[in-house]
Amino acid sequence: MQPAERQHRALNLWRTTTVASVRLDGPDLTARQMALLLTVYLTPPPHTVRGLAAALRISKPAITRALDRLSGLGYVRRRTDEADKRSVLVQRTVKGSVFLSEFGELVVEAERIVDADAGVAE
Repeated sequence: MQPAERQHRALNLWRTTTVASVRLDGPDLTARQMALLLTVYLTPPPHTVRGLAAALRISKPAITRALDRLSGLGYVRRRTDEADKRSVLVQRTVKGSVFLSEFGELVVEAERIVDADAGVAE
């Protein structure tokens, strides 16, 4: 597959997944919120606001705003680090795990659809 074809497939996969996600009866997350959520769930803890800001290369206030939304949805939990009271730990929740598991299923289904449309055999 040529680079342009790979890019087209990747964008079509993203589009198909996004369309499926907006059809669900659930929250719409911004790209920043989703990137933060995926980082918390797919990289090893512990996660701090400072560490997440560095990992995503965005400001701590931007992380805080995204965490406000994600914690309001119950997808993450913030807790003061007992070892360093100045530090806030960001923790996973069962509700966040369920959300991402269901989102992962959307990605798998989108991949099946994109590949079927392109005539790729499974």
